[in-house]
Amino acid sequence: MHTMWKGTISFGLVNIPVKMHAATENKDVKLRQLHKECQSPIKYERTCPVCDREIENDEIVKAYEYAKNKFVVLDDEDLENLKKEQADKAVEIVDFVKLEEIDPIYYEKSYFLSPGDGGGKAYSLLRAALEETGRIGIAKMMIRSKEQLAVIRIYKNTLVVETIHFPDEVRNVQDVPNVPAETDIPEKELDTAKMLIDQLTTEFDPDKYHDEYRTALLDLIEEKKNQEQVTTAKDKPAPEKATNLMDALQASLNRAQQDKPEKKLQTGQNTAAKKTKAKPTTQKKKISGK
Repeated sequence: MHTMWKGTISFGLVNIPVKMHAATENKDVKLRQLHKECQSPIKYERTCPVCDREIENDEIVKAYEYAKNKFVVLDDEDLENLKKEQADKAVEIVDFVKLEEIDPIYYEKSYFLSPGDGGGKAYSLLRAALEETGRIGIAKMMIRSKEQLAVIRIYKNTLVVETIHFPDEVRNVQDVPNVPAETDIPEKELDTAKMLIDQLTTEFDPDKYHDEYRTALLDLIEEKKNQEQVTTAKDKPAPEKATNLMDALQASLNRAQQDKPEKKLQTGQNTAAKKTKAKPTTQKKKISGK
């Protein structure tokens, strides 16, 4: 299992070197977007609307937009120093609380914790203490350049980190529109609803739940593949290039020769017209001279 973070978790004077691993994985079926006409994958490019050209990675900087089209630019050194300052701190458990005191709306993502070198005994100590007291630990930690509030608890004999949202990241329920106020529910209707809940109540078994849409989508893809309803993206046509300098010069010369006769003809016609217009004037001058 890939290690995505290494650090130390401490509570009191106990320090536990740990490694963190992703506990969940996204199994969404990813679909590509193709151009309907030629079945080629759509390419998204980073372009600057002012310079009207594609931008390379080394030309991009990060900034915070504090007002419309007004930014504070933060360079890599600023961010790296800030990140290192926070990342070097040990993950300290600051409080212990009961699991049921945290509403599920706060939970974000789960990570497994394994003991680092020499951390097995301290790891086992924390696990046993949490299990005996029925408590979970509340800690702060840095993950991918973001400070996270986290819960440390036990899941099937393994310590788990659950990142949770800070309070200001959970929106105010008062802003939810059209929520009905408390209303009087007829007792008969309420009793019927409670009876239905009782009939459907069971022990939670996660293995009985499956993503039926994902299964059906994968079956459809496999069926189309077996029926050879597939397509292959076309190669991008290579631009015609002159093989060498001599070819380029010859092509330029040929193009110039094709354009030259027309220009010569137009020049000749213009010269003849000028001569025709000038002839009477010359004759008049000769007559008056005599």
